[in-house]
Amino acid sequence: MTPLRQRMYEDMQIRNFSPHTRHQYIIYVAAFARHFGKPPDQLGLEHIRTYQLFLLEEKEVCPATLNLAVSALRFLYRVTLQRDWDIQLIPYAKRPRKLPVVLSQEEVVRLFQVVRDMKYRTVLMTAYAAGLRVSEVTQLKVSDIDSQRMCIRVEQGKGRKDRYVMLSLKLLEYLRRYWAKYRPDPWLFPGRQNGHLPISTVQAVCKRARRDARIKKEVTPHTLRHSFATHLLEAGTDIRTIQFLLGHRSLNSTMVYTHVAQKIYKTLSPLDLLPDPKTLSS
Repeated sequence: MTPLRQRMYEDMQIRNFSPHTRHQYIIYVAAFARHFGKPPDQLGLEHIRTYQLFLLEEKEVCPATLNLAVSALRFLYRVTLQRDWDIQLIPYAKRPRKLPVVLSQEEVVRLFQVVRDMKYRTVLMTAYAAGLRVSEVTQLKVSDIDSQRMCIRVEQGKGRKDRYVMLSLKLLEYLRRYWAKYRPDPWLFPGRQNGHLPISTVQAVCKRARRDARIKKEVTPHTLRHSFATHLLEAGTDIRTIQFLLGHRSLNSTMVYTHVAQKIYKTLSPLDLLPDPKTLSS
């Protein structure tokens, strides 16, 4: 590891960045330097602008990927190299605002039914029942399930924050059956190499289940989280409670579900309130 890379890594450690973020930032800065064949401290704003255009026009990366590269470069030059630049000269790409894909309750049931393996079915049910991110459900420990208080402890979720979510009675029954069969310890859903179940495995299970259930919508583990929030909203749960359960920092992130809840598109159109056109013409 070069001294500059080591310094940047330490700067991220001091700020308590997650290991995943540290790893990603290092990768993007290394790719930037490799593109020009020079160390980053010999490159400037014009190089960054050229690299952004390269990512967009030649690599055709999505806005989210471009913005991750921008975040890494902003950190390097503003924090580690302490360049006295107007940070706005390294702009983020505007991300298109898309509504989440949400499954109906009937589709959720079909998805669970086609997953024959008890372990994988329980993983998907847990993700839906508690609204967990895929990284959160795979890293659950047996000790995180508190049947006395009927809650699940999510340790160090996104943003390195702990939170508690509800433990469904129905899910608890499934978890007890699952535990009796597999006796997992310490990970609730262990992988093959003494660690927790890989995220990629859950993604593959979801993809296969979507195909087997003949669901035409795009389905990922995160779709179950979207469905959890939307179904709660449709059942009358207030938006602040849903924000807390999802672990959202901003209420704006949670408000997106108000645009997909059935109460929106099941509202009567004013056309339905008019007299029948046949009556008008008579």
